[in-house]
Amino acid sequence: MEKKVIIVVNIDKSMGETKVAVLENGKLFDLFIDMRESEKLLNNIYKGRVQNIVPALGSAFVDIGLSKSAYLSVDDIVAQCDDKNIENMILAGQDIIVQVYKEPINNKGPKVTMNISLPGRLLVYMPFGNNIGVSKKIRNKQECERLKDIVNKLKRNVAGGMIIRTGAEEVEETEIKNEVSYLTKLWMSIVKEFKNVKPTDVIHKDLCMVFQIIRDYFSNDVTLMHIDSRKEFNDVVDFVKIVFPEFIDRIMLYDSKTPIFEAYGIEEEMDKLLCSNKVCLNSGGYIIIQEAESLCAIDVNSGKFTSKFTQEETAVLTNLEASEEIARQLRLRNIGGIIVIDFIDMKKHANRRKVLSKLREATLSDKAKIKIWPITKLGLIEMTRERKKKSLFSLLSNTCPACQGLGFVFSKKRYN
Repeated sequence: MEKKVIIVVNIDKSMGETKVAVLENGKLFDLFIDMRESEKLLNNIYKGRVQNIVPALGSAFVDIGLSKSAYLSVDDIVAQCDDKNIENMILAGQDIIVQVYKEPINNKGPKVTMNISLPGRLLVYMPFGNNIGVSKKIRNKQECERLKDIVNKLKRNVAGGMIIRTGAEEVEETEIKNEVSYLTKLWMSIVKEFKNVKPTDVIHKDLCMVFQIIRDYFSNDVTLMHIDSRKEFNDVVDFVKIVFPEFIDRIMLYDSKTPIFEAYGIEEEMDKLLCSNKVCLNSGGYIIIQEAESLCAIDVNSGKFTSKFTQEETAVLTNLEASEEIARQLRLRNIGGIIVIDFIDMKKHANRRKVLSKLREATLSDKAKIKIWPITKLGLIEMTRERKKKSLFSLLSNTCPACQGLGFVFSKKRYN
């Protein structure tokens, strides 16, 4: 699979907006937008102060210097006792180290955890963890065992847990050792900083969006990174020289008069994403995406799809195509939470299993955590997708002042 990363910087200079698109075989699969109106919070580490504890909810609220307190669940608390009685684990007024794992959405404040995780290119280091995990995308069992053995050996003198990322596949032991050393030293500096700063101060900030994309997406299948800003281009080159020196020749500066997103057809794709909840399929069928605050409903329709096949076969073909497109749309629109998909009804259990398998296969490349349940008797598939940020639609739109988000106007009969 050939990937291209397209970066636009300062489209609107008053906001300092940055957009990053990831193309797979020429098709848009990921879209990231950094508005920079407000400071990025996700993965930042703070010295928080516990404001109050709510035993009935098994949670606490922590002041990290924002307008709204951060939410801390009992399951995200690191404490010496394990009785899960939150009042025995932390105290009001106590200073604790927390990391933001979910940004504020709508009227809700951010969610934080004391289970700190520090991502690197090859590993994720968890100072308060114990286990060693391996990315599910590394399919070769022998390679998994090799990587586990390397990390186990390196971990003898290091406290905490590790997750081996996909980027570590086929990497030499020396590189992994260097990253373990870097991440542990970073954690030691964070602990030292925690003692020196005042409550609600930020201790550690995650990389900016562009560098995060390089860290998480740059691999052998990325053939080109195209950037339309000379300053950002120079910064990226300096960064890649350190972490990916072998890929330096894949970074190019875009200097054509035609806007880069327009040249790659990305602008047109974005217009479709934002201006319609209907997505047409190549077969003539279509899907309708209805996004609510914590629930998304997706309806699959055969539309104009006509063929010599039976009704059952037509339903299966449309559903299989829709499965791939739904997986792509969820990534592009950054839809999270509970998702319910109403596929075209299929009578045969074998066909239902085939569609379910296709959907699971199509979501494998999604970096968000996804869980999919079997098709219900009503032909619905229920799934959840991890949500850390606002959806694309929420980020780039405001509620209509006329209809308050209903999307309808009253008919003439309403006024007769």
